This record gives sequence, structure tokens and C-alpha cells, in this order.
Amino acid sequence: MAAPEEVLAGAPALGPLYAKAALGAVLPGDRARAVPDRTLVREDVAVDVEHLAAYARVSGFALDGPLPLTYPHVLAFGLQIALMADRSFPLPLPGLVHVRNRIVAARAIDPGERLRVAVHAENLAAHPKGAQVDLVAHVDSGGERVWSGRSTYLARGAHAPEGEPATGPEPPAVTGGPPSVVWRVPDDAGRRYARVSGDVNPIHLHPLTARAFGFPRAIAHGMWTAARAVAALQGRLPGAATFDVVFGKPVLLPSTVELRTRPVADGWGLSVAARSGAEHLRAVVRAG
Repeated sequence: MAAPEEVLAGAPALGPLYAKAALGAVLPGDRARAVPDRTLVREDVAVDVEHLAAYARVSGFALDGPLPLTYPHVLAFGLQIALMADRSFPLPLPGLVHVRNRIVAARAIDPGERLRVAVHAENLAAHPKGAQVDLVAHVDSGGERVWSGRSTYLARGAHAPEGEPATGPEPPAVTGGPPSVVWRVPDDAGRRYARVSGDVNPIHLHPLTARAFGFPRAIAHGMWTAARAVAALQGRLPGAATFDVVFGKPVLLPSTVELRTRPVADGWGLSVAARSGAEHLRAVVRAG
């Protein structure tokens, strides 16, 4: 049975939600033991062309054509935070790490389309390093499902029901040969992407706030790294595509990273790694 829907009048204000989540993380009392039985919805969502252009610039996409494959994730992200910031959510939002993302685009989406965006949580499960949960987003246009995304988040040291997480096989490795692209990732990359995406998790913003969660420096957003990798394939991907990405070692800021691509059946394998060989991202994108 589908979770009850709650329709929001507009985009959630993320600043107050992060403050609420930070306070809730330190207040005494037990958290919920299951994901909330709620689906948050925004109806008749129009793409802001200036926001789309800012996203394209920071992520490396062209400034024309259909929506980038990863852009609807940004439209759904505020609803994710609205779910995760509440005490009814079983894992504390501060310090959550995005470990995997799976996207299914049924077709290209024109920036002028009016969209319905819905988000719910599922698959709370134990993980060797803590607990993980999936945030599932669906984007519809004119009653048609045009895009779906599944974001898997890890809370280190947290507890969840026993059982194996429903992750599925990981994308194959892409190793050897020269890199397709070398990126110099500046120390403000996290802040720049945060301004566009709304993801102001402190692990991305400053070395001091990142250290509070166990990182030696601020780290790049996983979805920024994924978007940069997909942007390198512009012109070679169809409108209908699937994208599965697993995030490895975080990209510490600043860093120099290398993108490697390899043709696979109906698509491309992708890998982003440090020059030392430490893998930051492994992905596959396929037609259909």
C-alpha cells in the first residue's frame, strides 16, 4: 500500500530544516525505529531557467536542450530533507553520507514541462558501518512517469533492523588506460554546489565542520561528482537512460581527480579516481 501523500504548497525552506535536524540530533530521546509512512509531494513544479543554468555551469552541462539526467534529483532533494529532518525519521540527518544513486529516465524532459515530484523513504537496513536507508523520488509529467531516482544514505554508527540492505550488484570497475578527463576540484566546490542544490550538509562546506563528522577536510558532494561524470558524455546518451552510481572514497577538497570511461553494452562505464588510484565513484549509464 502506498504511503499517504502530503502535498506541499511550495519548495521547503532548507535552512530551517537543517537547523531543526541539528537540534533534533542532540535532543534526548529515542528516534523512530522505522521510516515514516509519508510521501511528500509538490504539484505543478516549473523549472526555474536561471537555477537550471546555474546547475549546468557548476556541473559541466551544456546550457541548452533537455534537463540533464541528474537535474531532477535537485528538484526532489528538498522533499528528501523535509522527510529526513523530522524526528519521525529513524536516522539523524547531520553527517548522513550519500553512498549510492540509481536513476531511471523514461525519456528526455523539456525544461518547459510542468512536473509532479514525490518522495518517500524505504529499505531501512543494517550496514557494516551503521545503518542505511533509501529515499525514492518519482517525477511525473502529464500523468506520465518520466524520471525516478533512488538515493541510498549511510549513517555511520547508527542502528537499524538486522538484515542485508537491498543494494543489488555494483557497476563494474573501469581501470587502466589514460584518463578521459582530469579535473582540478577547488576547495570551494562543495560550497558552490551547495548554493545550487540546497545540500548544505556541513561535511561539504568547511574543513572544521567536516572534521566534526570524521573527515579530515570538506568533501565534494557525490551527486556533483556524478553529474560531472555524466556531463562528460553529453551527446552520446539517449533521452531514455538508466544510471547507477556507487560512491567510494570521498573527494577531499581540494583534489585532482581523473575520469575514465569505457564502452559497455548499450552505454558507458565510468570511474572517477584519485591519481593514487583510490576510487571515488564507479558508475554505469545505459540506454533505456
